[in-house]
Amino acid sequence: MFKNKWLAGAVLAALLAASGVARAEGVSFVQPKDGATVSNPVHVAFGLDGMKIAPAGTRTEGTGHHHLLIDGKPLAKGEVIPANDKSLHFGKGQTETDLTLPPGDHTLTLQFGDGAHRSYGPGMSKTITVHVK
Repeated sequence: MFKNKWLAGAVLAALLAASGVARAEGVSFVQPKDGATVSNPVHVAFGLDGMKIAPAGTRTEGTGHHHLLIDGKPLAKGEVIPANDKSLHFGKGQTETDLTLPPGDHTLTLQFGDGAHRSYGPGMSKTITVHVK
């Protein structure tokens, strides 16, 4: 029917949007990729689908900001995300950072939280592993 694959994709996307089918909510790592070998400083970029970024203190439904847990696990929904050297808050709405990590293997968990730093739960988190040279 469509000879142009781009046009076919655009039509499909328009049909999905018109039908009310929404993209799944979630966070992602734009950089680095899971399993990557990296050097310091480690550049980390965050992705987000289905919600909007807002600074800490904003109490609007469907908004929040990123938190990065170094060698940590996703937090239960409603749990307050701690602030320390292993739990970094990006309350100004930042979507990237540079980290210095000790050599070896590390997990990075991106956890999305609301304006009061309460976790949106494991469904709004993503964990990857990186190896630092």
